[in-house]
Amino acid sequence: MTSLFDLTGRVAIVTGSSRGIGRAIAERLAEHGATVIISSRKRDACAETAAAINRARGREAAKPIPANISSKQELQRLVDETNDAFGRIDILVCNAASNPYYGPMAGISDDQFRKILENNVLANHWLIQMAAPGMLERNDGSIVIISSIGGLKGSPVIGAYNVSKAADIQLARNLAVEWGKHNVRVNCIAPGLIRTDFARALWENPQTLKAVTARTPLGRIGEVDEIAGAAVYLVSKAGSFMTGQTIVIDGGATIAG
Repeated sequence: MTSLFDLTGRVAIVTGSSRGIGRAIAERLAEHGATVIISSRKRDACAETAAAINRARGREAAKPIPANISSKQELQRLVDETNDAFGRIDILVCNAASNPYYGPMAGISDDQFRKILENNVLANHWLIQMAAPGMLERNDGSIVIISSIGGLKGSPVIGAYNVSKAADIQLARNLAVEWGKHNVRVNCIAPGLIRTDFARALWENPQTLKAVTARTPLGRIGEVDEIAGAAVYLVSKAGSFMTGQTIVIDGGATIAG
C-alpha cells in the first residue's frame, strides 16, 4: 500500500508553506519522498522551514524560494527558479490566501474586495498557468487548491472570502475539464476550522470555539496534518483517478446544519 503514496523524485511547490496548513503539507510531501519548494512572503521563515524539513528527512528535501502571491513577477520567479534548480514541477499546492476584512459585505471597500479576489483567485490562476506547461508536456501533474467550506455556504462576516473560495472550487473544476486529456489533475481541499494562526481569532475565542464544535459531529476543530494527509492522497498514485473534485474536511460541520 505504501507505493500508492510514494512521491520519490517528484518536485512540489507549496505556497504559504512556512506555517500552518501549508507547512504541514510540505512536511508530509517530503516525508513521502518529494522535494518541496517552501514559499511565502518572508525569506527567513521560508529558510527556517526548509532547514527543519531537511533535518527531519536527512536529505535535501526542501528548498526555500520566497514569493509574494500578489506579485505576478515574483510568482514567475518562483516557477523559473524551481525549473532551473530541478528541471520540472510535478506538484503544485496553492495554499496561500488572505482575508483583510471581517464583517458584512455591505461594509467592504473596493480595495479590500479586490485584494481578496486577486490573492485568493487570480494569483492561483497566474501560478497554475505558469507551472502547468511542463506538466502538460509530460502528460503528468497534480494541482491542489486549498479552498474552504466557506466556499460552500454563506456567512454574515466573511462573505467576500467565501466568494473567493467558491471561485477556487470552480477554477479547479474548469481546469480539470481542460487538462484531463493531458493527465493533469486539478482538485480542491475545503477545510473547516483548523488550528492555525490564520484562524486563531476563531478558535482562541472560547465562545466561538464552543459554538463551532457544538454543531460539528466530531465535536472538535481540525489539525493541520488532517489536511496534509488529503493533499498527499491527491498528488500521489492513490488519487490518480480523481480530478475536478473538492474534498471537504470539516469534522462533519457542513452536513450537520
